[in-house]
Amino acid sequence: MTERKPPGVSFESFVDKQIREASERGEFSSLSGFGKPLPDDSAPYDELWWIKGKMHREGASVLPPSLALRKAAEDAEEAVAAAVSESQVRRILGEINTRIAEALIRPPAGPPLNLKPFDVEATVERWRAERSS
Repeated sequence: MTERKPPGVSFESFVDKQIREASERGEFSSLSGFGKPLPDDSAPYDELWWIKGKMHREGASVLPPSLALRKAAEDAEEAVAAAVSESQVRRILGEINTRIAEALIRPPAGPPLNLKPFDVEATVERWRAERSS
C-alpha cells in the first residue's frame, strides 16, 4: 500500500523515493513491457489512439459495407485461383455473387459499389485453362 507523503518532504522527492525503492525490490521487472522500447510518439495526437490500437492488436477493421464487399470480391478471386476443384470454384463464386446481388438490390452505405456478379462459367473456363497449362 502506498504511504502518505510526510509533512515537510517535497512531493517530487517523495514520489522519486517510492519509485526507486519499488525498482530496487524488482516490482517493475514483471510488467509486460519491461525492457522493451517505448512506441514511437512522433505521430500527431489522436483521441481514438487506444481504440485503433486495440483493433490493430485484435486484427479487426471497420470498413463501409461497400468497401468490405469489394474486399470480399478480391478475396474470392484469390480463393478461386487457389481452389482445387471445380465445385469449390462454383461454391466460392456462388457465395460472393449472392452477396453482390443483395448489395445491388439494396445499395449499401458508403462509396459506390462498382461491382457486378462474376460470370461463373467464364471464370470456371479460365480456371480450367490455368490448371491444364
